[in-house]
Amino acid sequence: MPVVRDLRVLLRLTNFRRLLAVRLLSQCADGVYQVALATYVVFSPEKQTSPAAIASAMAVLLLPYSLIGPFAGVLLDRWRRRQVFLYGNLLRTALACGTAALMLASVPDWLFYASALSVTAVNRFVLAGLSASLPRVVDAERLVVANSLSPTAGTLAATLGGGLAFVVRFVSADSDAAVVALGAVLYLCAALASLRMPRDLLGPEPELVQPRLAAALASTAHGLMSGLRHVGERRAAAHALAAMTLVRFCYGALTVAVLMLCRYAWSSTESEGLALLGLALAVSGAGFFAAAVISPWVVGRFGPFGWMTACAGAATFLTPALGLSFEPAPLLIAAFALGLITQGTKIATDTVVQTSVDDGYRGRVFSLYDVLYNVAFVGAAGVAALMLPPDGRSVPLVLLVAGVYGATTLLLLGRRRQQS
Repeated sequence: MPVVRDLRVLLRLTNFRRLLAVRLLSQCADGVYQVALATYVVFSPEKQTSPAAIASAMAVLLLPYSLIGPFAGVLLDRWRRRQVFLYGNLLRTALACGTAALMLASVPDWLFYASALSVTAVNRFVLAGLSASLPRVVDAERLVVANSLSPTAGTLAATLGGGLAFVVRFVSADSDAAVVALGAVLYLCAALASLRMPRDLLGPEPELVQPRLAAALASTAHGLMSGLRHVGERRAAAHALAAMTLVRFCYGALTVAVLMLCRYAWSSTESEGLALLGLALAVSGAGFFAAAVISPWVVGRFGPFGWMTACAGAATFLTPALGLSFEPAPLLIAAFALGLITQGTKIATDTVVQTSVDDGYRGRVFSLYDVLYNVAFVGAAGVAALMLPPDGRSVPLVLLVAGVYGATTLLLLGRRRQQS
């Protein structure tokens, strides 16, 4: 198979393997940390969780550091990206240890959220840097395959990290703190793995590197506007980012619904609800893997916008068909299908952005991409909080999500007509 052959070629590229190792370790740690936060906020026996509480937690953890995104992009286009991976993961190691200590001390929620926010804020630099660095270790011919393998492998690593977190939580007495400590160890491993790459390998070009922080921060506003103008001039990138934002909104709204269903409608105990949530995450992860396998072939045959249109169109019909029953079996099938659809859309979007944006702007554009990605998820959580009853069953929310998928399909069809 061509995909298998291309994957073998990619994995023979030493620097691609090393960058992939940093991604896998870093995102595995992210999965561990995120599950620790979710279980602490949603499934702690002493907490009575509501959709509004979930939305508030997401807003606290995602919105503030999303505002860092544009600044991260400007800095990523000036700092050596290898150094960002090294020092960023070392910093997250220390901060995660601090979060574990706060959990053991049973501090007020605001202090816990502040610590968690510090860890996830650094994530903006690491994830945007990983995407911006990929074209530096892979040739343009195999960039689509690399975009299928690398981010999807990272997502699967995060899913695996979530699974490890569930295991640790079930066997550990100080469960949540122990899970966060495991995340800290994995962040440290990611930092050490980055040392295997040369300092200047991942760019940006030496003439763009500004070693003094003050000089880089002084150009932040100008750099952000330049990045926005650059996207405006690259209509393909702008359309892809708009479509991905809408798809992410849909995924976020359904995620909150599934959380509430697992917590209250499908289970009578916290441990049973956690097990169901873990199963849903695993099934969705299988959908991510399926997207990595089929996306290169589909994109090669129909183009990235053709694949994105097919994904959004399929989701338009699958969401009400599988979601309106509010039963575990159909919704687990939906979790697989929407995992495939969401990741397939992301693979295509990454490819469009990387191929239509100049290297000197990639850090800024991917940071803006990251902001849209998280703001869409938080916005979806807020909408879900307004529409969901305590047990998570809401026909209007399912129909709204189907409508947004339909609008995305029309947007992408309009893009394809412009090309023809």
